[in-house]
Amino acid sequence: MGDALSINVGEVLKRLREEKGISLRQLAARSGLSPNALSTIERGRVSPSVSTLYKLADALGVPITAFFAPEHVRQPIVFVKQDARRRVPFSRGLWEGLGGETFIGRVEPFLLTLESGGSSGPFNVSHSGHEFVFCLQGQIEYFVENQYYLLEAGDSLLFAAHLLHRWRNPGKTVASALILICGFTERESPHRVSEERVQS
Repeated sequence: MGDALSINVGEVLKRLREEKGISLRQLAARSGLSPNALSTIERGRVSPSVSTLYKLADALGVPITAFFAPEHVRQPIVFVKQDARRRVPFSRGLWEGLGGETFIGRVEPFLLTLESGGSSGPFNVSHSGHEFVFCLQGQIEYFVENQYYLLEAGDSLLFAAHLLHRWRNPGKTVASALILICGFTERESPHRVSEERVQS
């Protein structure tokens, strides 16, 4: 069995930026990130957090799935073998696409794997549609609109995704969850990030 395709986020970011005709400084101004930070991401020296990926997708005007695969014709049926998932590594975690990046419908399923202490990053996320989380193993703490929810294996959480939210693994073992983002309208893409930085 072959290995799943690991996406080089830096290369994808540079390609998307150049396709849009946006300079590094312009993208920095739109995303709120420094040109130096963007440069280190594009050169593959730093893996951006998930919340940073959402900020970049928003600044580029593309869905978060744009980091999983180049734009191509979407299909009404998508079958993904386990060893063919598209993977986006980030600090202390892994985000795996489960077909939403090539599906014609408005649903985006992901598999999230988090090492102990791994999190969505320094910013709260807010996007269109609804978010469903099913914890497969370990513990994942979700913070949604000033309330904490601790998910353990078998627990689920469903919420309107425009509510400010973030997540982390507070446990001492690896955690994983199935995440479904759905219900966004045809002209929307679920990729908004709040400017509110998480207080540490």
